[in-house]
Amino acid sequence: MAVQRRRRTGTIAAVSALGLTGVLGGCGGGGLSGDAGEVTLKLVAADYGDSAANSSKKYWDALVKDYESQHPGVNVDVSVYSWNDIDRKVKELVDAGQAPDMAQIGSYADYADKDLLYKTDDLVSIAVQADWISQLADAGEVDGVQYGMPFAASTRLLFYNKTLFSEAGLTPPKSWDELEADAAALKAEGVKYPYALPLGPEEAQAETMQWLLSGGGGYTDTLGTYGIDSSENLHTFTWLKNDLVGKGLTGPVAPAELNRADAFSAFAAGDVGMLNGHPSLMKMAESKGVKFGMVPMPGEDGPSKVSMGVTDWMTAFKRNGHAEQTGDFLNFVYDKKNVLDFSREYDLLPVTNSASEAMSAAKEDADLKPFLRELPLSELYPAGETSWAQVSADIKKRIGQAVGPNGSPADVLSRIQTTAFSAQTAG
Repeated sequence: MAVQRRRRTGTIAAVSALGLTGVLGGCGGGGLSGDAGEVTLKLVAADYGDSAANSSKKYWDALVKDYESQHPGVNVDVSVYSWNDIDRKVKELVDAGQAPDMAQIGSYADYADKDLLYKTDDLVSIAVQADWISQLADAGEVDGVQYGMPFAASTRLLFYNKTLFSEAGLTPPKSWDELEADAAALKAEGVKYPYALPLGPEEAQAETMQWLLSGGGGYTDTLGTYGIDSSENLHTFTWLKNDLVGKGLTGPVAPAELNRADAFSAFAAGDVGMLNGHPSLMKMAESKGVKFGMVPMPGEDGPSKVSMGVTDWMTAFKRNGHAEQTGDFLNFVYDKKNVLDFSREYDLLPVTNSASEAMSAAKEDADLKPFLRELPLSELYPAGETSWAQVSADIKKRIGQAVGPNGSPADVLSRIQTTAFSAQTAG
């Protein structure tokens, strides 16, 4: 789950659903302004930057200034929070009866289930809805009704250090066996992390899903029922425990304690042979002079047929009754130019067909094309399940134990499945 014009001003340090984390917070007001004819919309947004220099607040400030200049009588007040804080902040506002007009966050299903959100049909134009990439729009539905509007997307590829591979006489792996063999050769060359396996609490649900998909499994079946302890998933984690972690091919930090941000930093320092990464890792590696390549995730017998995709969401709350003004602003947000500007600034994939086609054709966006190619083949988190937030938290808490020295993949996957079943039936 952005580029060059791509000023390349910053990386995405972590993404909620996208595996990207921002750092900066902001604040703002809301409600009606002094003039009875004026409306102030409140938007709470996530930060995709890693410093004040490229904070998402700068993006929103410029966009809002442009919008307000064309729409007198409507003001938009934007508060920007890091991914570490935003979901909690929005929940606090909602619980206090102060829901913002819009929240750009990592999930939506809980709020939709409580009838707190506008339906997409009540807000944006048919043209905007038709422009969203269909699989992303479909993932924003609860019981066939769309409440979550895709805002940013990302896919994953296997990154490898070209210099380390060349020194060891290796080619990038296409299968699990080749990945294991390459990792063993890198270990023999003294590489610190032959394969970095971040199953720490920051974003373990992403690394886990990528591996489950590569083994022919996943979190849910075609009907949306959780199957975390399926035979395919058990086979995948048994292989990881015995053939990768157990053979000392994942580095000095136990996977349960290795977070994605630390794994990315180690790759940018030249200490990692291979790892799964999203587009922001390109900028990090380039800035440190690391030569890298990217290939599809290896599967058990060849390249994985399904990649993992991540989408973050725009939501609109009904509390303030500003459907008309909110919808008009969102139509502006999803204009092709604005979608492109955001995607390029933060190394993300566009969520609209028009922006995606423009990016695919632009030379300045060539480095994102491998990720764009993966998007139609990707599978997303089960974000439409109201249980997903609880299940994701349990995965983050437990999954690293499955590959530990005394861990049992069968026991850990079974425990997570129990949580998933209870959460899903309770919902």
